[in-house]
Amino acid sequence: MTPLTVAQYFMGRDVTYKSDLTAEIQKNAVETTRRANLLLELFYAANPKAHARGVNSGWRPPAVNGTTANAAKKSNHMLALALDFGDDDELMDKWCMTAEGLAALTHIGLWLEHPSATPRWCHVQTVSPRSGNRIFKP
Repeated sequence: MTPLTVAQYFMGRDVTYKSDLTAEIQKNAVETTRRANLLLELFYAANPKAHARGVNSGWRPPAVNGTTANAAKKSNHMLALALDFGDDDELMDKWCMTAEGLAALTHIGLWLEHPSATPRWCHVQTVSPRSGNRIFKP
């Protein structure tokens, strides 16, 4: 497994939207990427034949978030507290819903948006939703 980088998380937006990039967002991006890599490591250990998961959506400056379909107006992506993995086969979402996946999310400190709300991607975030549920619906 090749770990995700912060550059992959930023998707070039750290250059294009440099004026929106704060020290807090940079710090959050490093931590979100670190936790995402821990999740990927456990996911691939449990699913060794799974294809690589890349970043579908990392940091979203307000201008990007505003044009992203179905994005929450106060999305955690805007503070670099969330990441969407590509998950066309839904294998990552399904694994996260198992006892093993839920234990991994809990151990790492990630919350999962329920797969029913995320077709073809897997949304994780480093902050608890208002419900406090490890797996939540938006």
